[in-house]
Amino acid sequence: MDREEFIKAMSAGTYIEAGSGMHLHMHEMSQRALMFTAEINGKYHEPGELRKLFFELIGKEYDETFGLFPPFSTDYGLNITLGKRVFINSGCCFQDQGGIEIGDDCLIGQQVVIATLNHDPDPEKRGNMSPAPVKIGNKVWIGAHVTILPGVTIGSGAIVGAGAVVTKDVPENAVAAGVPARIIKYIET
Repeated sequence: MDREEFIKAMSAGTYIEAGSGMHLHMHEMSQRALMFTAEINGKYHEPGELRKLFFELIGKEYDETFGLFPPFSTDYGLNITLGKRVFINSGCCFQDQGGIEIGDDCLIGQQVVIATLNHDPDPEKRGNMSPAPVKIGNKVWIGAHVTILPGVTIGSGAIVGAGAVVTKDVPENAVAAGVPARIIKYIET
């Protein structure tokens, strides 16, 4: 299985059986991601060099407007799509096999976790997984220590308060906080 086939299967929500070709591909590609993240996190890099490493990791065209404070962790890397002027703060962990899309002008706080895979709840099939993408609109602010679960969409202009666990979609211009996250107000523009 190659990267394009894998990403197409993830976009279709294809169930991943433990030990299958898709599962083995994930493990193989995690080694690639570990190589890049070890380099990103292992020493100081000038901003342009850091951006270059990050965009090689995600397999996308270099973007001068992107900002990152390492360390950063991902276990696939190649299914992350970023808009312009995105900033990712230190300690973030992206499980991107199922796909992570982040729009323009987004701020991702320290130690944010974005997950895109769920394990099968059946104990006999626990090694199997189901992908579901996470989509973040434009001008979203994700606070520190937020966890975003598979399949969640966060609408443009939204804010997710520090420490929240986002289990359901957040509408545009909403402020969500808590565990599980709930809408506490809307931003008036």
